[in-house]
Amino acid sequence: MKKTLSLVAILAAGTSQAAGFQIDTHSARATGTGGAATAWLEDSSAIYYNAANIIGVKKLDITLGDTGILPSITFQRTGSAEAEGQKTTLSPPPHVFVVYKPFEKAAFGVGVYTPFGARSRWEDGFSGRFRGFESSLATYYINPTFAYELHERFRFGVGLDIARATIELTRGLDFVNSEGSIHLGGADWGSGFNVGVQATVLDNLKMGLHYRSAIDIQFKGKADFQNIPVEFQSRLKDQNANASVVLPSTVTAGLSYAPIDKLMLAFDASWVDWSTFSELAIRFDDPSIDNPLPKRWHAKWKYSLGAEYGVTDALQVRAGFVYDPSPSPGSTLTPDLPDANRIKGTLGVGYQLRPFRADLGYQFVALADKESSAPGIPGTYSGSAHVFALTLGFSPQ
Repeated sequence: MKKTLSLVAILAAGTSQAAGFQIDTHSARATGTGGAATAWLEDSSAIYYNAANIIGVKKLDITLGDTGILPSITFQRTGSAEAEGQKTTLSPPPHVFVVYKPFEKAAFGVGVYTPFGARSRWEDGFSGRFRGFESSLATYYINPTFAYELHERFRFGVGLDIARATIELTRGLDFVNSEGSIHLGGADWGSGFNVGVQATVLDNLKMGLHYRSAIDIQFKGKADFQNIPVEFQSRLKDQNANASVVLPSTVTAGLSYAPIDKLMLAFDASWVDWSTFSELAIRFDDPSIDNPLPKRWHAKWKYSLGAEYGVTDALQVRAGFVYDPSPSPGSTLTPDLPDANRIKGTLGVGYQLRPFRADLGYQFVALADKESSAPGIPGTYSGSAHVFALTLGFSPQ
């Protein structure tokens, strides 16, 4: 990959599983319950969902898995009779978590997962290729975590987020009589933290609260211009470029309730501070070709409802529902980051054969039609996605 970087590359990541470019499916068990896991999930994947809950591990717990995200999105220009689409891309963000509990009231763990990312490639000849054609984003978090049980009914956890962001973008350039392109890509590091608490209010009622900080990533790299006509080569030449991006902070509050034996109901409300994305801006050595684009994203609440039922001691079934609104206003919605409000339905199943277990999760994502009034490229975005998650676990107790 060419070591060239751009904020547009990050935000042109295409359709992801969650709103904006968030990915929140880091456990097949949690995926099956719509991601409503903040108050109750107590295996090692709680490193992502609520750091306090890793204290629920008995001695050692290891989970590893993968999530296949298969999106399909279309764009229909205002006044056009036909919709344009993206080529099929499969994004496979992996997840690995390990927790060790050497003491009765203290646990240590580390997780590696991808909380932001997506892939996108519009069909050849796409009319919006000069705003975004092919792109990819992955942010790999390394998340060492510690949790302590302050009281038998109250837990506390904290973690360090070390982020590695990798990006790549190809975008067309229109010269009226010919077309060129610009390629940007590369990687950078950032860091943040997360903190969580969990309280057992009643024997069958639990509450959880988890905060994950924003991460500021600074990019410096080069812009690679290709097929540039002679008369433009003095301006559009390979040169340094820089940009910055703030990956959003999140706050999630959750409840879990067990009305009867073997049945657990859960609800999560998650606030994602997308308001840090006020514009897309690449700064070049030649400031005359800077072209900052307003985005004016808004912070949004996401709501998740899930259930898990133990058919037997070894077999569990799950279901969930999610409402996940887009942070992008219609006035700034363009092909460099297609987005829409998401409605999700989830199903899952898990089986334990101690000390091993396996969980499968499925999520159908429906992207509601979203109108764009962006200057120069108004139209309607819509689509869907299929998400398949598999997580294997090992807990030798």
